[in-house]
Amino acid sequence: MSIKPGWQGRVYEDFDVGDIYRHPLGRTITQADNIWFTLLTVNPNPIHFDSAYAAQTEFKKPLVNSTLTLAIITGLSVTDISQNAVNLGWDEVRMPHPVFEGDTLYAQSEVLEKRESKSRPQQGIVRCKTQGFNQDGKVVLEFTRTILVYKRGHIPVLPTPQPQV
Repeated sequence: MSIKPGWQGRVYEDFDVGDIYRHPLGRTITQADNIWFTLLTVNPNPIHFDSAYAAQTEFKKPLVNSTLTLAIITGLSVTDISQNAVNLGWDEVRMPHPVFEGDTLYAQSEVLEKRESKSRPQQGIVRCKTQGFNQDGKVVLEFTRTILVYKRGHIPVLPTPQPQV
């Protein structure tokens, strides 16, 4: 029997400008997700948690909290983009279509640019454009994100305890 390592994410050298990553997972947003996130972030806008209020708006039903949408789309991209990185910032965040409870979100990212870090020789800086879209293919969120990513051979080692036999 041989033990096979799992996916450990990309490093700086793996990114090429123009690459597009179609992130493999989707995520369906539930009413509980929306209400809990809204309460956790102390967002008092009733459009996210009051169905009677939301019914009076042009949307006719609760909207998913926009920062939840941002968090989920970012999370969907981590396995391909930032598993070995830290975020330096989000820019140009746009939400061209509303997200509703019950929508399933998907994402893809394109590498826009990369450069060596001037102050951290073991890392590089990568900028990507990520798009989030719903089950119908409608783009619900897009942003650019800049990350500081480790180079090959410089990733901190994850502790991997072995099972006791």
